[in-house]
Amino acid sequence: MIIRPTQNWFRMLFVWNGSVLQTIIPQLLFMGALSSLAVFTHGRIFGEKIPLNPAPFTLFGVALALFLGFRNSASYARFIEGRLLWGNLLISTRTLTSQVRCYLHENIDEAERVRLAYALIALVYALKHQLRRTDPMPDLRRLLGDERADALRGKFYKPVAILNDIRGALAAIHGCRPPDTASWMFDAQINDMEKTVGGCERIASTPIPFAYSVLLHRTVYAYCILLPFGLVDSTVSFTPMICVVISYTLIALEAIANEVAEPFGLAPNALALDAMTRTIERSILEMCGLEIPEELAPVDLYRLT
Repeated sequence: MIIRPTQNWFRMLFVWNGSVLQTIIPQLLFMGALSSLAVFTHGRIFGEKIPLNPAPFTLFGVALALFLGFRNSASYARFIEGRLLWGNLLISTRTLTSQVRCYLHENIDEAERVRLAYALIALVYALKHQLRRTDPMPDLRRLLGDERADALRGKFYKPVAILNDIRGALAAIHGCRPPDTASWMFDAQINDMEKTVGGCERIASTPIPFAYSVLLHRTVYAYCILLPFGLVDSTVSFTPMICVVISYTLIALEAIANEVAEPFGLAPNALALDAMTRTIERSILEMCGLEIPEELAPVDLYRLT
């Protein structure tokens, strides 16, 4: 995720780090070359004049802008839902940690309460690694110990397995007694965490339909490629500049939509799962009175992973 301080309007015109411009430069260079070719040939290909004028591009451009707007809205909905789910995970882990420390102070010793806190932190790290398809074992060994981490190695859904362990540990504390108010409170928080895990899995495993993305991609590039031949008669030598600016807007919108549609990925505009995971870890450890690690700082000045 790009984290930048607020800047004035003039400096925003020249922002490089955090802009998708650096990823679409080849496309813009291609459009500049194609537009220059259209000016040089006066809109002809193999000697034949391309019979285009600005009128159809105006009508089609409006429809394409609406289409891109809808695509970006759909992508941002996935992004904001992912952020809300991780916000709920922060609330649930904090609440369960507080409940364990306040309501079980007579049932278990401090070491057991700390172990449950580390299990909650391990759950968050396991979920992050599952969503990003990275190796969770170093973090699980650090938080759970080698024996329990090795037991989780063969599990496909490690966050669910850790949640099940936490539920089992809390149930064992009550033994054969019937569930009381505390048990219902604990169970409610675990259920919320399970819903969060399931919601994140749903987003990660259900991308925007590929055919929809292909249609938009083809339409954007078809519009940009034909645009110079429709404008060359009216804009003449200004055609390359105008076409590159219009192409930048359309191609950049598509690129942003593709990044935001995968909120748990490693793209610059994806969610900062590393930072959010560290925040949850720091919060839980602080509640337990333990030493907390440093906050994650942005890499490359502005990018928070």
